[in-house]
Amino acid sequence: MTRHVAVLMGGWSAEREVSLVTGAACANALRDGGYRVSEVDVGRDIAEVLRALDPDVVFNGLHGPWGEDGRVQGLLEIMDLPYTHSGVRASANAMHKPTAKGIFAEAGIPIVESVVLDADAAQGASPLPLPYVIKPVDEGSTVGVHIVRAGDNRDVLAGWTHGREVMFERFVDGLELSVAVMGDRALGVIEIEPLNGFYDYEAKYTDGKARHHMPARLDGEVYEAAMGHALRAHRALDCRGVSRADFRFDPAAGGVDGLFILEVNTQPGMTPLSLVPEMAGHEGMDFQELVSWMVEDAGCPR
Repeated sequence: MTRHVAVLMGGWSAEREVSLVTGAACANALRDGGYRVSEVDVGRDIAEVLRALDPDVVFNGLHGPWGEDGRVQGLLEIMDLPYTHSGVRASANAMHKPTAKGIFAEAGIPIVESVVLDADAAQGASPLPLPYVIKPVDEGSTVGVHIVRAGDNRDVLAGWTHGREVMFERFVDGLELSVAVMGDRALGVIEIEPLNGFYDYEAKYTDGKARHHMPARLDGEVYEAAMGHALRAHRALDCRGVSRADFRFDPAAGGVDGLFILEVNTQPGMTPLSLVPEMAGHEGMDFQELVSWMVEDAGCPR
């Protein structure tokens, strides 16, 4: 019997447009794989929509708050619907960067020094030596992220719309790295070379704004360390299915001492420019096989 998959996409976060692209790509691949697919642009009536569709499994293609932070996962568990990616606790802990950093540190994974301040108190503040990064505590896709260097205008928090808390994080000069974890194994390390010097939202989702090097141009020790850290982070958060760990690596620090985890994305993008499909492809798994694996791996944790 053909399985019926409801693909959740869109929603109302700042990453809505990316989620629509992810969802459409996954829905098309699943149809090609023989599944019956319903595409759902998620609204506040999602429970009623899912009840009417009555799918066998839900592919969660949402990005950002609500769809990625444990809340929609909780709803799906209440409805007893198997779903892809991580469960409630893992999703919530990974999405809240300060919580995730604490979990990484306990697991022995190197993290970057950071300070979290109330958004109002953070106006004009410089709690760390320059350069530093200002970022929301619970957004993805580099939404709201700013690098502040010597001589820059530091009033980047004027009109801040990304929550009550702000994270200030030491800027690690060097390479942008990412590692996909699929089930119980790391797929490899990819190096991202942004052409404008910063791997921002535009660079992530606009063709020609960044070069990808797969495998990353690293010596073997650092490459293996990045894969090991990503797998430990996936397990420490109790992730399920596919996740993606992002790192910064400063070659000047000397070997693995320059490698730091930034965050784990429990629902990484699946657009034509996304990193996880590229890493899976390097391992011989095409896009259709990847999303089909994710559907077959779906569950409803108790």
